[in-house]
Amino acid sequence: MIELYSVKDVSKIFGQSESRLRYWIQSGFLWPSVRRGGQYFYTFEDLITIRTAVELLESGLSVQKVRKALVMLRKELPEGVQPSARLRICSDGTNIVVIQDDMAYEAESKQLVMAFAVSSIKTQIAEILPLRPDTVEPAVPQLVEELSDQTLRQDLPSAYQLFLHACTAEENGAYETAERYLRQCIGLEDSMAAAHTNLGNLLHRQGRLEEAKQEYDQALLHEPEQPEARYNLGNLLDELGNREMAIAELRHVCSRSPGFADAHYNLGVMLAEVGGEAQAQEHLNTYLRLDGKSKWADEARRFLANA
Repeated sequence: MIELYSVKDVSKIFGQSESRLRYWIQSGFLWPSVRRGGQYFYTFEDLITIRTAVELLESGLSVQKVRKALVMLRKELPEGVQPSARLRICSDGTNIVVIQDDMAYEAESKQLVMAFAVSSIKTQIAEILPLRPDTVEPAVPQLVEELSDQTLRQDLPSAYQLFLHACTAEENGAYETAERYLRQCIGLEDSMAAAHTNLGNLLHRQGRLEEAKQEYDQALLHEPEQPEARYNLGNLLDELGNREMAIAELRHVCSRSPGFADAHYNLGVMLAEVGGEAQAQEHLNTYLRLDGKSKWADEARRFLANA
């Protein structure tokens, strides 16, 4: 069984705030490989990319350079790498290589800004996760004004600060406040796809479907492969009566983000309703493999049993 780690787990392992990890997901900078029951989960391979990103950012590299480094890392990283693998990830700030842990490495620039053994992440996990209490997560503070300066680092762009304020407001159920922050964020940085997606979700929840669609379209204009926006757009199109386009959008999500369990479930249901039972079974079986313990799993099993 593949070990999976929640956003909360990864926050503790690497000392990054959950809001920052969620922003990385929504902006397409770093994303988990698995989504189940509306939640994201990281694999061990994902942890390697996060450790790499954190160390490169802390070394002073720009987000753009780190993004390019992560693309190179994903190409070089062996598929299905395990915590015990004798691998070492090294970078000189421009190039990134994956080498055997017992081999020497010399950066061409002779300025090694990052190097760590993959096995060291296992040690981090062992040191942190056993300490987590098996209790309900504490409630988020009631007031948005209580958001601390530690959460909103002063060196972050103001648009990003507004985005984090919006996330906190939404978690507290202050939807009008969240919408206001998101609109201010977009006013400062219209290209922030994650802000458009979150605003679309808020509008969708209020039944403002056409407005929500415009926001999802804007998100995809800036980040064409953002699975969250495309998934929500597919569901919204179905509500608007455009089943054909809804299926097309969900097919795209399942193809590009095969670990997105909810997309497989919704696509399976839609295909079944239009007569594509064979394909519906395929996607519902995939959903059960990804999220067999969710509240919708029994519905998927009942459909497959009657097919």
